[in-house]
Amino acid sequence: MSEATMLELVREGVRALGIDDDVTVAGQFSPRGHTGAMFLGGLAGDEVGGRLGEVGDAIGVVGGAVAGAHAADAASGLPAEMLVGVSASSVYGFAASTRHTAPTALVFRVAREGLTVQVHQRANVRILELIHEDSGSRIELEGNRLPMTHAHDVIEALRS
Repeated sequence: MSEATMLELVREGVRALGIDDDVTVAGQFSPRGHTGAMFLGGLAGDEVGGRLGEVGDAIGVVGGAVAGAHAADAASGLPAEMLVGVSASSVYGFAASTRHTAPTALVFRVAREGLTVQVHQRANVRILELIHEDSGSRIELEGNRLPMTHAHDVIEALRS
């Protein structure tokens, strides 16, 4: 799905809240640990399911991956999938089940003033930390490296 579609969905979400702000970039993110938990859950499921043959192995991998991701998401307090938008003044995070569906709820709105952005590179994701300097509160997200998520565009906008 194009960045233009994600951008318009976030803009509509901001407008629906009565906020007058120009969101200039948007991308898809998950809570930090989502992908790693899927991987570990899949490994655990493979081990258990493999004892039941090939079909059990396949079911175990998928079931373990889904369970791992759900557990990580629940622990984070964030929805599994989010659209994150950036304006000159704020960062918005909306719950959205896909890159092409309307957001269901505003999860966070953070002022860019006083915000420190840290990015950590991992094998298949980029970790994005939004840290409010005064309070020390932080939002930890991960963006897939696939270009269609446009996570990189959001990270670059936050770095500038």
